[in-house]
Amino acid sequence: MKEFSLYAITGEEFHPNRSLKEVMTEVCEGGADIIQLRDKTSSKKEVLEKAYMLRELTEAHGVTFIVNDHIDVALAVDADGIHLGQDDLPLQEARRIVGPNKLIGISTHAVEEAKEAEAHGADYIGAGPVFPTNTKSDVVDPVTTGYIQEIANSVSIPFVAIGGIKLQNVDEVLEAGATRVCVVSEIVGSNDVKGVCQHFVQKLTEKGGA
Repeated sequence: MKEFSLYAITGEEFHPNRSLKEVMTEVCEGGADIIQLRDKTSSKKEVLEKAYMLRELTEAHGVTFIVNDHIDVALAVDADGIHLGQDDLPLQEARRIVGPNKLIGISTHAVEEAKEAEAHGADYIGAGPVFPTNTKSDVVDPVTTGYIQEIANSVSIPFVAIGGIKLQNVDEVLEAGATRVCVVSEIVGSNDVKGVCQHFVQKLTEKGGA
Protein backbone atom coordinates (compact mmCIF):
# COMPACT_ATOMS: atom_id res chain seq x y z
CA MET A 1 0.00 0.00 0.00
CA LYS A 2 1.02 3.61 -0.45
CA GLU A 3 2.87 5.14 2.47
CA PHE A 4 0.71 7.33 4.67
CA SER A 5 0.84 9.36 7.86
CA LEU A 6 -2.51 11.11 8.46
CA TYR A 7 -5.64 8.93 8.40
CA ALA A 8 -8.99 10.66 8.91
CA ILE A 9 -12.35 9.07 9.69
CA THR A 10 -15.74 10.60 9.04
CA GLY A 11 -17.82 11.65 12.04
CA GLU A 12 -20.87 13.57 10.93
CA GLU A 13 -22.11 13.97 14.50
CA PHE A 14 -19.20 16.36 15.09
CA HIS A 15 -20.22 18.79 12.34
CA PRO A 16 -24.05 18.87 12.36
CA ASN A 17 -24.21 22.19 10.53
CA ARG A 18 -21.82 21.33 7.73
CA SER A 19 -22.15 18.77 4.95
CA LEU A 20 -20.02 15.65 4.77
CA LYS A 21 -18.71 16.68 1.37
CA GLU A 22 -17.67 20.13 2.56
CA VAL A 23 -15.80 18.83 5.59
CA MET A 24 -14.09 15.93 3.84
CA THR A 25 -13.02 18.18 0.97
CA GLU A 26 -11.16 20.28 3.52
CA VAL A 27 -9.67 17.09 5.00
CA CYS A 28 -8.27 16.18 1.59
CA GLU A 29 -7.00 19.71 1.01
CA GLY A 30 -5.35 19.66 4.44
CA GLY A 31 -3.14 16.72 3.55
CA ALA A 32 -4.83 13.56 4.81
CA ASP A 33 -3.53 10.46 3.03
CA ILE A 34 -6.46 8.17 3.83
CA ILE A 35 -10.15 8.81 4.45
CA GLN A 36 -12.39 6.19 6.00
CA LEU A 37 -16.16 6.26 5.79
CA ARG A 38 -17.50 5.04 9.12
CA ASP A 39 -21.27 5.17 9.44
CA LYS A 40 -22.97 2.77 11.82
CA THR A 41 -26.43 4.38 11.89
CA SER A 42 -27.52 5.28 8.36
CA SER A 43 -29.39 2.97 6.00
CA LYS A 44 -27.39 0.94 3.50
CA LYS A 45 -28.71 3.17 0.72
CA GLU A 46 -27.49 6.30 2.52
CA VAL A 47 -24.10 4.75 3.21
CA LEU A 48 -23.79 3.85 -0.46
CA GLU A 49 -24.61 7.40 -1.53
CA LYS A 50 -21.97 8.79 0.83
CA ALA A 51 -19.46 6.23 -0.40
CA TYR A 52 -19.97 7.20 -4.04
CA MET A 53 -19.47 10.85 -3.16
CA LEU A 54 -16.32 10.15 -1.14
CA ARG A 55 -14.92 7.84 -3.81
CA GLU A 56 -15.20 10.65 -6.35
CA LEU A 57 -13.71 13.18 -3.92
CA THR A 58 -10.76 11.03 -2.88
CA GLU A 59 -9.94 10.09 -6.47
CA ALA A 60 -9.84 13.77 -7.40
CA HIS A 61 -7.34 14.44 -4.59
CA GLY A 62 -5.28 11.27 -4.87
CA VAL A 63 -6.38 10.10 -1.41
CA THR A 64 -6.88 6.46 -0.44
CA PHE A 65 -10.51 5.61 0.37
CA ILE A 66 -11.49 2.97 2.94
CA VAL A 67 -14.97 1.82 3.95
CA ASN A 68 -15.59 0.60 7.47
CA ASP A 69 -17.55 -2.67 7.87
CA HIS A 70 -19.63 -2.49 4.67
CA ILE A 71 -17.76 -4.81 2.31
CA ASP A 72 -20.58 -4.73 -0.25
CA VAL A 73 -20.52 -0.93 -0.34
CA ALA A 74 -16.73 -0.90 -0.68
CA LEU A 75 -16.94 -3.21 -3.68
CA ALA A 76 -19.85 -1.33 -5.24
CA VAL A 77 -17.98 1.99 -5.31
CA ASP A 78 -14.55 0.42 -5.97
CA ALA A 79 -13.07 1.73 -2.73
CA ASP A 80 -9.40 1.07 -2.14
CA GLY A 81 -10.14 -1.15 0.82
CA ILE A 82 -12.09 -2.00 3.94
CA HIS A 83 -11.53 -1.73 7.67
CA LEU A 84 -12.76 -4.37 10.11
CA GLY A 85 -13.02 -4.70 13.87
CA GLN A 86 -12.28 -7.72 16.01
CA ASP A 87 -15.93 -8.79 15.96
CA ASP A 88 -16.48 -8.31 12.23
CA LEU A 89 -16.06 -10.82 9.41
CA PRO A 90 -12.80 -12.78 9.83
CA LEU A 91 -9.93 -11.39 7.82
CA GLN A 92 -9.51 -14.54 5.73
CA GLU A 93 -13.16 -14.47 4.67
CA ALA A 94 -12.99 -10.77 3.88
CA ARG A 95 -9.90 -11.37 1.73
CA ARG A 96 -11.69 -14.14 -0.15
CA ILE A 97 -14.52 -11.71 -0.94
CA VAL A 98 -12.56 -8.59 -1.87
CA GLY A 99 -9.64 -10.30 -3.56
CA PRO A 100 -5.89 -9.67 -3.34
CA ASN A 101 -5.83 -6.08 -4.56
CA LYS A 102 -8.00 -4.37 -1.96
CA LEU A 103 -6.53 -3.11 1.31
CA ILE A 104 -7.74 -4.65 4.54
CA GLY A 105 -7.17 -2.91 7.84
CA ILE A 106 -7.89 -4.47 11.23
CA SER A 107 -8.52 -2.77 14.57
CA THR A 108 -6.35 -4.19 17.35
CA HIS A 109 -6.21 -3.61 21.09
CA ALA A 110 -3.46 -6.04 22.10
CA VAL A 111 -0.18 -7.31 20.68
CA GLU A 112 -1.62 -10.78 20.15
CA GLU A 113 -4.36 -9.34 17.94
CA ALA A 114 -1.82 -7.31 15.99
CA LYS A 115 0.40 -10.32 15.36
CA GLU A 116 -2.60 -12.41 14.30
CA ALA A 117 -3.74 -9.73 11.87
CA GLU A 118 -0.27 -9.57 10.36
CA ALA A 119 -0.04 -13.36 10.09
CA HIS A 120 -3.40 -13.53 8.30
CA GLY A 121 -2.50 -10.94 5.72
CA ALA A 122 -3.75 -7.57 6.96
CA ASP A 123 -2.31 -4.64 5.03
CA TYR A 124 -2.29 -2.38 8.08
CA ILE A 125 -3.62 -2.34 11.62
CA GLY A 126 -5.25 0.24 13.82
CA ALA A 127 -3.74 0.42 17.32
CA GLY A 128 -5.90 1.84 20.05
CA PRO A 129 -7.73 3.51 21.54
CA VAL A 130 -4.63 5.23 22.85
CA PHE A 131 -6.60 7.73 24.95
CA PRO A 132 -10.24 7.87 26.12
CA THR A 133 -12.57 8.64 23.20
CA ASN A 134 -16.28 9.20 22.64
CA THR A 135 -16.33 8.68 18.89
CA LYS A 136 -17.68 5.14 19.27
CA SER A 137 -20.31 3.71 21.60
CA ASP A 138 -18.62 0.29 21.88
CA VAL A 139 -15.11 1.55 22.55
CA VAL A 140 -12.77 -0.55 24.69
CA ASP A 141 -10.62 0.79 27.52
CA PRO A 142 -7.61 2.90 26.45
CA VAL A 143 -4.53 0.87 25.61
CA THR A 144 -2.23 3.84 26.40
CA THR A 145 1.01 4.74 24.65
CA GLY A 146 2.50 1.60 26.17
CA TYR A 147 0.72 -0.43 23.51
CA ILE A 148 2.14 1.82 20.82
CA GLN A 149 5.64 1.07 22.11
CA GLU A 150 4.88 -2.66 22.14
CA ILE A 151 3.39 -2.79 18.69
CA ALA A 152 6.20 -0.73 17.17
CA ASN A 153 8.54 -3.54 18.19
CA SER A 154 6.22 -6.44 17.37
CA VAL A 155 4.87 -6.09 13.82
CA SER A 156 6.37 -5.13 10.48
CA ILE A 157 3.21 -4.05 8.63
CA PRO A 158 2.08 -0.42 8.91
CA PHE A 159 0.13 0.53 12.02
CA VAL A 160 -1.83 3.67 12.77
CA ALA A 161 -2.40 4.96 16.29
CA ILE A 162 -6.03 5.87 16.96
CA GLY A 163 -8.29 6.97 19.78
CA GLY A 164 -8.55 10.34 21.47
CA ILE A 165 -5.62 11.77 19.56
CA LYS A 166 -5.49 15.58 19.60
CA LEU A 167 -2.95 18.19 18.57
CA GLN A 168 -2.14 18.61 22.26
CA ASN A 169 -1.24 14.95 22.84
CA VAL A 170 -0.06 13.67 19.46
CA ASP A 171 3.58 14.25 20.41
CA GLU A 172 3.23 11.61 23.14
CA VAL A 173 2.01 9.12 20.55
CA LEU A 174 4.82 9.89 18.14
CA GLU A 175 7.42 9.67 20.90
CA ALA A 176 6.07 6.22 21.76
CA GLY A 177 6.96 5.00 18.28
CA ALA A 178 4.02 5.79 16.01
CA THR A 179 4.65 7.40 12.62
CA ARG A 180 0.99 7.39 11.55
CA VAL A 181 -2.08 8.65 13.38
CA CYS A 182 -5.80 8.38 12.83
CA VAL A 183 -7.99 11.27 13.95
CA VAL A 184 -11.76 11.84 14.03
CA SER A 185 -13.31 14.58 16.18
CA GLU A 186 -10.21 16.78 16.47
CA ILE A 187 -10.30 17.17 12.69
CA VAL A 188 -13.90 16.96 11.52
CA GLY A 189 -15.26 18.85 14.52
CA SER A 190 -12.87 21.75 14.05
CA ASN A 191 -13.78 25.21 12.81
CA ASP A 192 -10.63 25.02 10.68
CA VAL A 193 -10.57 21.48 9.32
CA LYS A 194 -7.90 22.13 6.71
CA GLY A 195 -5.68 23.98 9.17
CA VAL A 196 -5.87 21.24 11.81
CA CYS A 197 -4.95 18.63 9.21
CA GLN A 198 -1.97 20.72 8.17
CA HIS A 199 -0.83 21.00 11.80
CA PHE A 200 -0.99 17.20 12.18
CA VAL A 201 0.94 16.72 8.94
CA GLN A 202 3.59 19.16 10.16
CA LYS A 203 4.00 17.29 13.45
CA LEU A 204 4.18 13.93 11.66
CA THR A 205 6.76 15.26 9.24
CA GLU A 206 8.88 16.72 12.04
CA LYS A 207 8.85 13.36 13.84
CA GLY A 208 9.85 11.47 10.71
CA GLY A 209 6.45 10.36 9.46
CA ALA A 210 5.74 9.90 5.76
